[in-house]
Amino acid sequence: MKNKNSDIYFLTALLEFPSADNANADGLLAVGGDLSPERLLLAYKSGIFPWFNDDSLILWWSPDPRMILFPHKIRISKSMRQIMSGTRFTLTRNKCFREVLEACAEIERMGQEGTWITNSMKEAYLRLHELGFARSYEVWENKKLVGGLYGIDLGHVFCGESMFSKANNASKYAFINLARDLEDRDYKFIDCQVYTKHLASLGAEEIPRKEFLKLLQNSI
Repeated sequence: MKNKNSDIYFLTALLEFPSADNANADGLLAVGGDLSPERLLLAYKSGIFPWFNDDSLILWWSPDPRMILFPHKIRISKSMRQIMSGTRFTLTRNKCFREVLEACAEIERMGQEGTWITNSMKEAYLRLHELGFARSYEVWENKKLVGGLYGIDLGHVFCGESMFSKANNASKYAFINLARDLEDRDYKFIDCQVYTKHLASLGAEEIPRKEFLKLLQNSI
């Protein structure tokens, strides 16, 4: 249902979303609904993702432009190549999803108060992990978890959600390994959602939402 006084849609119990093309200038598309696995998967397959604080309703977004990385375009600096070929870090996959999720929620980020990874979000993504859709990469140094990332695997598209680093270059190590793995498995792209300098330095790029939605539908 659409709010008569704005362009924002209010979701009902029906499992549906308006077209992502209807998002407002800030990328906000809809409000409400729930975080069931079925709704979350429909959202990601439709180019939509949730992002909200503890004290607000569930907000659903589809920004324009959209930040993505084509796995073969991953940018690896000379210093990172040395780290990738060295023994400082070790990598695991899906070994401790909950710990990565908690670390991403707790890490302090510049210009951001609190976390958008609320308790309800944690429960929702843990459920998706149990169902095999949410995956994590973990980076270890001296047997301590120092970095990692998690996201939603749609098959041929990986939707990155968050990453953290407690040691220099740990999150880069996770992201580069993810990109290499996805390239080997012929994944089309990683959805990085919105621009950050960190992602841009690794080769991610912005594309128009219309182009993103077309690419998404042709990839899943």
